[in-house]
Amino acid sequence: MLTLLPTPIGNIEDISLRAIRVLGAADVILCEDTRVAKKLLRLLSERHGLVHHVTEFYSLHSHNESEFILNLTPDFFDRNVVYMSDAGMPCISDPGALLVEWCQLHEVAYTVLPGPSAFATAYAASGFLQSHFTFYGFLPHKGRERESALEQLLLERWPVILYEAPHRLEKLLNELQKIAAERTVFAAKEITKRHERFFKGTPEELKAQIIGPLLKGEWVLVISAGERMGESSPITQKEIETLDLPPRQKAKLLAKASGRSVKECYEDLVKKE
Repeated sequence: MLTLLPTPIGNIEDISLRAIRVLGAADVILCEDTRVAKKLLRLLSERHGLVHHVTEFYSLHSHNESEFILNLTPDFFDRNVVYMSDAGMPCISDPGALLVEWCQLHEVAYTVLPGPSAFATAYAASGFLQSHFTFYGFLPHKGRERESALEQLLLERWPVILYEAPHRLEKLLNELQKIAAERTVFAAKEITKRHERFFKGTPEELKAQIIGPLLKGEWVLVISAGERMGESSPITQKEIETLDLPPRQKAKLLAKASGRSVKECYEDLVKKE
């Protein structure tokens, strides 16, 4: 059987009693980085009394996941197999989804333990009142792909949650100041860790507050819906047509707004150009 096991995103005390019990019964550990997994088991043994008998550790990360799964056979899971991320929940901006799909296709039993997740923790801390949100994870790193993704996310009716690396946080705030200067942004740094900090304000206000050493660390950002979106008033088709987006992406938005097919909307856009 396979168990997907979330690990603490910073504070080791966030490990659950059930997770410790599952690790104590594990025969095999699949993980992003075997060094990180072994260190976590050592800390859990020292601080929380974990006793385990795992001797087999296999690295399963975003670069080798597809190849690893090709070599699997169902009898591999006759033992107690655990897959754990370096931090947080497997399959949420982390590997694991292909492994779950493989188990479904080969009728291998699996379960998922609940546990720490950075985006849920950040949204609870954000103070935004909406009960819905859009979680995206990491934006593309650069270029038109990044711009298009951010522009589309800002059309969502609900707050948007993003992950961002420290060396790109300032870039993201600059991008938001340029195209969504009026939005409120909640930024959570190093959630559950010693240097956890929360910031909330406009992109310009956050740029003034988060400078120098404060930029370091892992970040989760929650971006408010625009005023129009927050009032549940949909963006108009004319407004969509003025967006600086590739025709096919614009056609998809127009199709949602009008109820027409994407093909019809795309053909109309091409005629107007």
